[in-house]
Amino acid sequence: MSLETSAASAEQLPVLETEQDVLARAKRSAARHRRNVWLLRLAIVVVWLGSWELAGRFWIDPFFYSMPSKIWQRLAEWFTTGTDFGSVWYQILVTVEEAFLGFVLGAIAGVLCGVVLGRSRYLAEVLAPFIKAANAMPRIVLAALFVIWFGLGLSSKVATVFVLVFFAVFFNAFTGAREVDRNLIDNARILGATRGQVLRSIVLPSATSWILSSLHVAFGFALIGAVVGEYTGAKAGMGFLIANAQGTFDTAGVYGGMLIVMVVALFAEWVIGTAERRLLRWRPQMSADDGNRAI
Repeated sequence: MSLETSAASAEQLPVLETEQDVLARAKRSAARHRRNVWLLRLAIVVVWLGSWELAGRFWIDPFFYSMPSKIWQRLAEWFTTGTDFGSVWYQILVTVEEAFLGFVLGAIAGVLCGVVLGRSRYLAEVLAPFIKAANAMPRIVLAALFVIWFGLGLSSKVATVFVLVFFAVFFNAFTGAREVDRNLIDNARILGATRGQVLRSIVLPSATSWILSSLHVAFGFALIGAVVGEYTGAKAGMGFLIANAQGTFDTAGVYGGMLIVMVVALFAEWVIGTAERRLLRWRPQMSADDGNRAI
């Protein structure tokens, strides 16, 4: 074989990628995927708001349905000059305080009760019908009762939030405690672990992913509970602001209050998601390609 033929054959051989090349290509693919997702989200929002604005100007009555420009004007008015009941920041703070206190208390109680009943089949069988009956009670009726019992202040709203959050966390904690590998528990018992050590070292860590996943939904329920409680009867808060806007036929104010609550919920979701990722770094992450193939 001549020297020219050897050189040509060498040029045709595939070049193996290094580990750095593979990682760089994966990062570029992930960045491109995130960019496409955000662009599509932005396009959906632009089309939705643009269609609503055009419909409000030409086809539907903005008095009943409002439109994005009027909602923006109402929000700008609230954040610059305040509302008829004080600063809008104060209204947001009241709702967040009620939601946060009820969320913390409901999450703690839900985790404790869920784990205990998840590890005690006898106790779970005894209390099952009572728990199901309590969960079936309409929350709006409970909110009205709490206003009668505790008044228009903070306590009635926290109680409403507590009820909503408790059941959202309880059932996930209960399932997580039930799904613990029985072999791990048996091996720990053989090695002399006590019931408390098994609960702290095996059951709670195994149920952590179940519990944290429930917190995403639970904080949304917390905000709903706070707003519903304020809507039923309150002296301040976003629910009170929305109820007042409804009473004065201020459709833009109703939408504006809903938008503020939605932004607060999205921010809380981001905070909880960040905390979850840090606490569960040991869990294998699904890549974008894996997620697309699963779908």
